[in-house]
Amino acid sequence: MNDKIYDYVGVGIGPFNLSLACMLDPINDLEGIFLDKGERFNWHPGLLFDDARLQTPFMSDLVTLADPTSPFSFLNYIKEQGRLYSFYIRENFFLLRNEYNQYCQWAASKLSNLVYNTEVSNIEYDQAQLCYVIQSTSTTTGTAKIYRAKKLILGSGPVSHVPLCCESLAGDVIHASKYLFEKSNMQAKKSITVVGSGQSAAEIVLDLLQDIHQYDYELSWITRSPRYFPLEYTKLTLEMTSPEYVDYFYDLPVKKREKLNRDHVHLAKGINGDTINEISDTLYEKRIIKDIKVNLFTNSALETVTFNKKNGQYEMEFLQWEEKKRYAHDTEGLILSTGYAFHIPDYLEGITSRIRWNEQGQYDTHRYYTIDHDNKYIFVQNAEHHTHGFVTPDLGMCCYRNSHIIRQMLGYEYYPIETKIAFQAFAVSSGREIKTEETVS
Repeated sequence: MNDKIYDYVGVGIGPFNLSLACMLDPINDLEGIFLDKGERFNWHPGLLFDDARLQTPFMSDLVTLADPTSPFSFLNYIKEQGRLYSFYIRENFFLLRNEYNQYCQWAASKLSNLVYNTEVSNIEYDQAQLCYVIQSTSTTTGTAKIYRAKKLILGSGPVSHVPLCCESLAGDVIHASKYLFEKSNMQAKKSITVVGSGQSAAEIVLDLLQDIHQYDYELSWITRSPRYFPLEYTKLTLEMTSPEYVDYFYDLPVKKREKLNRDHVHLAKGINGDTINEISDTLYEKRIIKDIKVNLFTNSALETVTFNKKNGQYEMEFLQWEEKKRYAHDTEGLILSTGYAFHIPDYLEGITSRIRWNEQGQYDTHRYYTIDHDNKYIFVQNAEHHTHGFVTPDLGMCCYRNSHIIRQMLGYEYYPIETKIAFQAFAVSSGREIKTEETVS
């Protein structure tokens, strides 16, 4: 039996925990490992289009915003590849997603504390040894192995969200995350419908438009949003991805935070403006050559869907919620670009009593990303949207969060944490507040 007790064990190796692994690498005062059930790091492989790019600049890499001198920086990677001058001449701050994925794989290859093909099944707490016991299974051999750690970093991440009315559908409906794996199968159909209107949906629609003359399918893009919202990228809005705004948001009442998260959805999930324009231009160009069957519907909420085995079609019903009218829509191919949602991992069942929960059954996350009662032992990555706001999944805030996690684990600040970067003030200064007896809603 392995009785070694690590300082920490991280579960899941997505960009956020990979960043943390890179940032922990030079720190000798902490020893730990990260576990992941995948074969290797591979970030959304079903959406790695040749020309798809990140929506944040290259400085939002794994380490730069915490330590620009780190050997794990993107600039160091691109220099090792012999492409630094090419990147310089390109004059584009936004990396191709394939390039970002390759960069992360490069960083992962340089680390010795990443363990793949390892699925965590359960976590218990050993009161005698004051440590967490992580039970895992090798996905290749089926061999069980136990790890012990004083602290946990939970980075399992969100999973593909499927609307309730689609959960038990027959046929070959797919989530957008699997698109490239199923593309040829989709293009063999007479009609394809994409439901959803985020960046992934837009990229899929644009990709399907390229071959529409060749395959002659009918293409529909349907969203419940009132329009195809562009991602807002003006500089003062970007200041909302800042420590000051996180502080402000965290201190708001729960109901206010819930409302703001609904209002902010298009600050994080809008479509790149260039992609929207390219879709419009492509529609124009394709129709000059030959008429195409394309439908774009907004204000349409999917209410019911069934699969008709006789004709191989999905029979869908939508509510046009502005008009309050329902309409039917049939399609052979169905792609759900309905985003991702966080769920509490099953492996936490053995330590639920050690975690703080809110009234909604979510993590009661501390300002500095802990969820245990002592605010010392269990950290979360990308699971605090309800407490920290729309910046939670933002790659640009990755190093900031990890700097705080490392400070909490060490008891001192290893990476200097910038606290004030915005020109604007989000909260009323306590010294300027006018006290009244009335409650302002």
